This record gives sequence, C-alpha cells and structure tokens, in this order.
Amino acid sequence: MMVDRRENMEYRTATSDMANDIYHVLHTTIKTIYPKYYPKEVADFFCRHHSKEHILDGIASGNMGVLVYHNRIVGTGCFDKQHITGVYVMPANQKQGCGSYIIQCLEDQIAKTYDTVRLEASLSAVCLYERRGYKTTGHGIYELENDVKLVYEIMQKKIR
Repeated sequence: MMVDRRENMEYRTATSDMANDIYHVLHTTIKTIYPKYYPKEVADFFCRHHSKEHILDGIASGNMGVLVYHNRIVGTGCFDKQHITGVYVMPANQKQGCGSYIIQCLEDQIAKTYDTVRLEASLSAVCLYERRGYKTTGHGIYELENDVKLVYEIMQKKIR
C-alpha cells in the first residue's frame, strides 16, 4: 500500500470499496469544472468514460490512488507505466495543494522505473502542470459527436 502524508493529506492506493467515492469525485469534478472550458458533449464524454467498470479496472491495476484530506476522499490519481492517466480533485478542495500532492505521489511512483513522465492535460489543468515543470510537447484533438472537438495538451516532464 502506497501511503504518503502531508498536513491532513494522505495518498493511498485505491481499493474496490472506494469505487463509489472515486466515482463521486470524478463525476462531480467533471460536471462542475469541464463546462467552464468545454462544450457539454466533452463533459458527457468524460462521465461516460469514467464508468464504475473503468474505475474498478483502474483499482485492479494497482496504479490508482485516492487523496484522503481531513478523513474524506477528495481526489484521485492514476498512472500506467510513465503516463499519468488522470488527476481529479473535488472542486471545493481545489487550489489547496491537493492536485499537486497527488501529482507528486504519482511522479514518485513513476520515477522508480522511468526518467520522464507524460500526460494529456485538459485545458483546466494546463497551468497546474506548467507550474510543476511540465512542458507542452504537442496538442491533441479528439472528435466527439455534434462536430465537437476535445482539445488537450500533450505534456512531459523529466523526473530524474
């Protein structure tokens, strides 16, 4: 079990009994934050993507974690090899260091095997990653229904 602590924050490896809390974090964050940056179809796409089955697959990989802050699950992060596949923090807990804390925990895990970490950042998260030393290496566009485009940044950082 991965445990990292800082001032009432604890990052733990996710277990299947946390799936409903993770689902709540993902869907609340997507429905609250994404509409500020993207059309409704993008938020809908991400909510469909982050199904209970998808969450259980992430938990089963052993690479998904949760951030417990003041005894509540307020964030989640996941990685695959050297790729951070997701970082989400409840809207009420953003701008308190929670996202940076999750990212640091993921980077620490990835650094055990890899020299660099990569990710695809939503428009809402680009500034956070830039402050943490990530550089944009490309831009991605994913075509959704109704001629809507999901635009994101492809980013990378040297971690050792």
